[in-house]
Amino acid sequence: MWWAPRDIAARKDRVTYCLGIVTSDGLVMASDSRSNAGYDQVNVCRKMYRFVNEGERVFVILTSGSLSISQSVLSLLRADFDAGLGLAAAPSVYHAARIVGDTVRQVSEIDREALERDNYSFNVHLLLGGQVKGQPPALYLIYPQGNPLQATEDSRYLQLGEVKYGRPILDRGIEADTPLEIAAKYALLSLDATMRSNVTVGPPIDLLLYRKDSLTVDRYRRLEANDPDLRLIHTSWESSLRRAVQQLPEIDFAREPATDLG
Repeated sequence: MWWAPRDIAARKDRVTYCLGIVTSDGLVMASDSRSNAGYDQVNVCRKMYRFVNEGERVFVILTSGSLSISQSVLSLLRADFDAGLGLAAAPSVYHAARIVGDTVRQVSEIDREALERDNYSFNVHLLLGGQVKGQPPALYLIYPQGNPLQATEDSRYLQLGEVKYGRPILDRGIEADTPLEIAAKYALLSLDATMRSNVTVGPPIDLLLYRKDSLTVDRYRRLEANDPDLRLIHTSWESSLRRAVQQLPEIDFAREPATDLG
């Protein structure tokens, strides 16, 4: 199937799935690594980026949308961070989200006009999770316009890309006091559901757990398609789900319907 240029950017957001979860214990960040899928070609590209000054600040960024735009944004953020500027000086995660948004706008000033002249959308979304010493952990979604949206007590996760398949398990399972290790399982199940229903989302999966106030990254996995832990979670969940459905109460079809169905 062929897509016109103006449709490609819209499809790019669906050729990915990233999510962040914030609980009282900390953060879970997870992403797939598929950037393009088709009959002839599958490209793999990392979508998780870390900015860490141990003992002082930790930021994790996940990206979706145009790969060229997100690479430009991350390159500028990295250059400033390495120079002690930008994210390296942000006093809170909110201010960090604003810095990321300003960088998105900076890239927009450079590239948007040329892209839109050829009917390409300026399309990039980012998730930023992390913590600055003395401040609580937080999670933000940054839009292509540069404005941030924060995960809240009532909505403890944020998603990018192909979100619909992986949302129900998160809605049913994630709570404020969900242990970090359990939240990581929900994240993998959410990704598994998405990969099962959409071939454009695929491994390797990057999974990172950040424990509140640790101010370091020491729990990270990159799970390939043949990873035994990933396969075990997939098969265990499917068998558990089938078993749970079989154990549900029987439907009583003998009762009279509430209305006359004709």
